[in-house]
Amino acid sequence: MIARYSRKEMAELFEDEARYRTWLEVELAVAQAMERRGDIPRGVTARIRERARIDAVRIDELELTLRHDVIAFLTQVGETVGPDARHLHLGMTSSDLVDTALALTLTRAADLLSKELDALRETVRGLALRYKETPMVGRTHGIHAEPITFGLKLLVWYEELGRARTRIGRARESISVGKLSGAVGTLAHLSPELEEDVLRALGLKPEPAATQVVQRDRHAELLSALAILGASLEKIAVEIRHLQRTEVLEAEEPFREGQKGSSSMPHKRNPVRCERISGLARLLRAHAHAALENVALWHERDISHSSVERVILPDSFLLADFMTSETREVLAGLHVYPDRMLQNLGLTRGLVYSQRVLLALTTTGLSREEAYAVVQRHAMEAWKGGPDLKTRLAADPDVARVLKREELEACFDPKHFTRNVNQIFDRVLGASVVASG
Repeated sequence: MIARYSRKEMAELFEDEARYRTWLEVELAVAQAMERRGDIPRGVTARIRERARIDAVRIDELELTLRHDVIAFLTQVGETVGPDARHLHLGMTSSDLVDTALALTLTRAADLLSKELDALRETVRGLALRYKETPMVGRTHGIHAEPITFGLKLLVWYEELGRARTRIGRARESISVGKLSGAVGTLAHLSPELEEDVLRALGLKPEPAATQVVQRDRHAELLSALAILGASLEKIAVEIRHLQRTEVLEAEEPFREGQKGSSSMPHKRNPVRCERISGLARLLRAHAHAALENVALWHERDISHSSVERVILPDSFLLADFMTSETREVLAGLHVYPDRMLQNLGLTRGLVYSQRVLLALTTTGLSREEAYAVVQRHAMEAWKGGPDLKTRLAADPDVARVLKREELEACFDPKHFTRNVNQIFDRVLGASVVASG
């Protein structure tokens, strides 16, 4: 199902036809290196490259009998190449081919995902600058806390997505290794120099010490990076879902013309896209767990990881790619309601300014405990109704005795709470970007 929603480039990387083309790419790189060394006749690689054809249907037919995908692939390619096919796969075991080709696919997938993540970050950055000065209430435990700006909330997302980008880049580097070291990793049949030459030509590095396979901690690191990205995307989606609640309605995911929110209630505008992102993040975490289970193989290799990877590797990239693209589209079309943010900021009738009053009272000589008790007493009464917090404090003779009216008024200025937001933006984006934004 996910492939149906994913971007075409990512989905194509994991199709059977693409997998066999990548296998052929590796086989040709090995043949070319052997030809340069005089291990096989000159001109062989060029003839194979010209004649070789991939027929995924035929490979599937052969595999039904052979019960071995690599042998089925080599047999089908041999049918199109002719006698020169005897020069393919010399000195190699299946995992030399499969793991090296898999590294190519995964690095290409990581590059595609990184580009989509860059586009998402750019969208978030633009929104952060646009709403840098837009006041809203900050919430802790779901309860009104103190004023922030909507732009600052977005800036936090931008910075976190930057860490996700870095994490994926590190994992890409870790996964960019192949091997031609044979059945138990001893390089008994192909030389270290040939392995290095082939992998360099493919843009990869050799696994420094391999068994029959590239070690699976590398793949676990990659899928863990994708799972963490998914968790960050879910964090954004959950926040939008909360902000879209009817009682809050400070922001809302796009609702297209002609879209329907409910089969029974025509008024509904549900955050379905954000809910979908939240749900798919669970799959990414599950796939990362499966990748961790794949690290411990028997001795120099068993095959328990293979069937798992056929599901979790393509699925994880298709999921991450779709979720990143979906988040970008949601944010690009996000409905933001600054007036409602301002309205909600005043919903508790001044309670969000309690710490400012507390600090002002302590500067007059009151102990923190005394000041806290005064402010909390009035705050608890204000929760119940009646006069707002500022009115209650102004009427308290103990407060009036130590705080002038203008000093008390200053405690309820929301700009005090956001006065350093520009510096936070400077720290993340740089002063020149913030100034131009």
